[in-house]
Amino acid sequence: MNTTELFLIAMAMIFALPWLIWRLGNTDYYAPLVVIQILTGILLGPGVLGAAFPDYYHFVFTPAVVQTLTGIAWWGVMLFVMIAGIELDLGKAWQHRRESGITAGLALGVPFVFGAAAAVVMLLTGKGWLGGQGEHWQFVLGIGMACAVTALPILILLMEKMDILRQPLGQRILRYASLDDIAIWAVLALILMDWQRVGKQVIFLIGFAVATWLFRRLMAAVAERDRWYLALIWLAVCGFAADWAGLHSMVGAFLAGAAMESRWFDQERMDLLRHHVLLALMPVFFLSTGLRTNWEVGGGAVFAAAALLLAASVAGKLLGVQLAGRILKWPPGEATIIGWLLQTKALIMIIFANVLLDRHIISSETFTALLLMAVASTMLTVPKVAPRLRGG
Repeated sequence: MNTTELFLIAMAMIFALPWLIWRLGNTDYYAPLVVIQILTGILLGPGVLGAAFPDYYHFVFTPAVVQTLTGIAWWGVMLFVMIAGIELDLGKAWQHRRESGITAGLALGVPFVFGAAAAVVMLLTGKGWLGGQGEHWQFVLGIGMACAVTALPILILLMEKMDILRQPLGQRILRYASLDDIAIWAVLALILMDWQRVGKQVIFLIGFAVATWLFRRLMAAVAERDRWYLALIWLAVCGFAADWAGLHSMVGAFLAGAAMESRWFDQERMDLLRHHVLLALMPVFFLSTGLRTNWEVGGGAVFAAAALLLAASVAGKLLGVQLAGRILKWPPGEATIIGWLLQTKALIMIIFANVLLDRHIISSETFTALLLMAVASTMLTVPKVAPRLRGG
């Protein structure tokens, strides 16, 4: 078969298998379709399908097919991260800055400390977890932040499912998650700082500040139909500039979105764009993510590392939000609901981990453990929150 035919076989698998599992298994309560897509990506990767049927795996996923899938995945993720940046609402967070600052700070800080401690334990157990070009401080900082991440776009989807997104509780949770989202990308930029390329990075930051001022004036002056096209051009330019400076295209994608105002766009159309990106492009990213999983240190060790990271993440997030609830005198039970909702990690944490892997800060085995942790933490959210919302 030629490359086009193999590519289309791969695309059919990417969209058919997760949908069939989700629909026939009726998994929506504990595993939304996005989680099934991530799990299917792992199953189709070298650690499962590749190990069980190596000839079939290498027949379909040739280097040319993988390269094509990777290009689609890059653009899909950049669009997704840009939308997350656009939807940040820092104005409301500022209006409630004491409550938002305390909650977001503790919800991020405590699991970060727990995750950093887990990273130190991983480093002490032996080699195989640290990437080939990673420093110990980068590994600890990266794993700590991975345990602290809240996936804002998936959080929105889950709160929509439970009918609390537009309620006061849902809007509060969005404020907390928005502040955490900024911290995630700021820490990633710090991890990726390259002192040998610091000149380029300073040029990028100065150039971005000037370009943002000009771009915002342009966006305010044109009609909405033109803003969508300009946003895509802006995304590509910012992604290129950030990658050129050594900060990775995903940092550029987030900055591109953060530089824009959500009021410039029709909210219904923005919701549709996010939905269509999730529907048509992100499954390819999940598959390409699964192709990067690795179990060479041993499946048992990878699962043990994932369990350690999950424990650090869940315990840290719940404890941090409980502390915030006591300081702010929330009603009984509210901190538990908020803590579990902020535990949602899929997508943003996986993107974060992909960047760490791209820069060889973590190994493929660590990436696999992080992926398993992200899936498990997201699957826990609805079963833990829904009964409490019903008063159960």
